[in-house]
This record gives sequence, structure tokens and C-alpha cells, in this order.
Amino acid sequence: MIPELGKYTVAVMGSYVVSIGLLGVLVGLSLQRARRIKTQLRAVEQRIRGNG
Repeated sequence: MIPELGKYTVAVMGSYVVSIGLLGVLVGLSLQRARRIKTQLRAVEQRIRGNG
């Protein structure tokens, strides 16, 4: 199902690999940041509830 790319096969496939890799890194960083912010929000909520 791969189209015939001729002499551009390496360049095109390399671009796909790099793009998928970068998307993976962005998703990973986003999930990591979401976990960190969630933890920080819980800490803030605990302080607010403790003072309320």
C-alpha cells in the first residue's frame, strides 16, 4: 500500500519518521505538563480547604 516514490523514498519516509517522532515528543511533554499542573492544583486546593 506504499506508493512508488522512486528516488524520493528515503526523503519522504525520513520525513514521516521525524514527524511522527516529533508528534510523540509533543504528546509526551503535554501529558507530563498536565500531570504536573494537576498536582499543583491539588496542592492549591488543599491549602484553600485547610484555610477555609
